[in-house]
Amino acid sequence: MHVYCLFCRTQRCKVIADLLEIRGMDRAFSPQIIRKHRKQGENLDRRFDLLPGYVFFFNEDPIESYQLFEKDIDGIIRRVGRADENYELWGPDRDFALKLYEKNGLVGAMKVLNVGDTVMLEDPLFDGCQGRITRIDYRKERARVDFVFNNTACYTWIACEGIRDNNARSTLSIQNEEE
Repeated sequence: MHVYCLFCRTQRCKVIADLLEIRGMDRAFSPQIIRKHRKQGENLDRRFDLLPGYVFFFNEDPIESYQLFEKDIDGIIRRVGRADENYELWGPDRDFALKLYEKNGLVGAMKVLNVGDTVMLEDPLFDGCQGRITRIDYRKERARVDFVFNNTACYTWIACEGIRDNNARSTLSIQNEEE
């Protein structure tokens, strides 16, 4: 499986992903994440962009020419990756994209595990991209995960299952032992 990524205007990501599939790519999506949104004292699940502006696409055969879709699709800003690798994703970025592919581009609620004084995610999605929990919001049942994609520091808030506040605090900052 060959894995590619484009950086696009955020408002056009869904349309660009659809057009890539229409033009022959096996699968394309702009990854979404389900997060808790608090409304009138109740936590509701809502979809948000995991990486705003990024569209991942996958194909069994390598891309020979980007002219097929870059020339006339409005909203594509640039290709992600290196020219000498034909802009194909490699290493941790590729692993991350393939884990998103397994989830069909939608990251749902994740289970949080307490291991001693450390809080960890059960799902390995963020493992290869230096993902770690840096904050937990118990009231909204979510955790902030900092990670690296395309050599850029990113973060997202994820919905968490099985999250409990043992200390009666609304938000807890997790300090990494290295800091």
